[in-house]
Amino acid sequence: MRVTVLGTGTMGAGMARSLLREGHDVTVWNRTAARAEPLAADGARVAASASDAVAGAEAVVTILFDTVSVLEVMTEVSLPAGCVWVQAATIGVDGTERVAALAGERGWLLVDAPVLGTKAPAEQGALVVLAAGEDAALEAARPVTDAIGSRVVRAGTRPGEAARLKLVCNAWVATLTAAVGQSVALAEALGLDPQLFLAALEGGAVDTPYAHVKGAAMLAGDYPPSFAVDGVRKDLGLIRDAARASSTDDRLLTAVLDLFEQASASGHGADDMAAVRTAF
Repeated sequence: MRVTVLGTGTMGAGMARSLLREGHDVTVWNRTAARAEPLAADGARVAASASDAVAGAEAVVTILFDTVSVLEVMTEVSLPAGCVWVQAATIGVDGTERVAALAGERGWLLVDAPVLGTKAPAEQGALVVLAAGEDAALEAARPVTDAIGSRVVRAGTRPGEAARLKLVCNAWVATLTAAVGQSVALAEALGLDPQLFLAALEGGAVDTPYAHVKGAAMLAGDYPPSFAVDGVRKDLGLIRDAARASSTDDRLLTAVLDLFEQASASGHGADDMAAVRTAF
């Protein structure tokens, strides 16, 4: 397919490379052009504007930072007839409703398709795609979702249902990472080698690979970004809004958000989410 990727940050660049590897004709665009230009060496066409990028596209993937950026970009473009819009950014419930309204006004096929995974899965085409939309839209998007993902979880037929599922999943990911940071800090404070904490978990019923990935970064004190602290802060704000709107108790979410805000305030906003360890 002729696929356009709007947004070439950590996730978007990985998605573009996965699409290229599967033989798609890929055009990329990013507001900061320097972040898109390296993809030319991988075979992508780097467009000078979003409007130029979508010209002739059969599928457009948006993987921008937030609702405002998605709507600003997509309001300015015209999608070709038959093009499917794969909206992969995490923009929450209200943001997805606004996106769906825009797609409805323009007569565009829309797939609500946030993804689970970070830098490495994006580069490997191993993301989990959470998808919601009409059957025709999902079928049109299948060559894209097959290229970027290891599997697709159908969340429903209405855009917004996948966005809700993404919030539920990211609540777990953020809370788990903060909990690992707490245990690493507690181990050190009690005079233990925190590696013993990870060793004790290994292979047991409460073990999870994520604890070892993030725990290793915490032990090393090295946080190359895979999912940045400020991105987690943004997502946790959306999650807390959804919790409050649905009358779900938000005390744990609020505490976890506070920890990521502390990590950001201490200079770790662009670092990997494992830097939440510093809040302890």
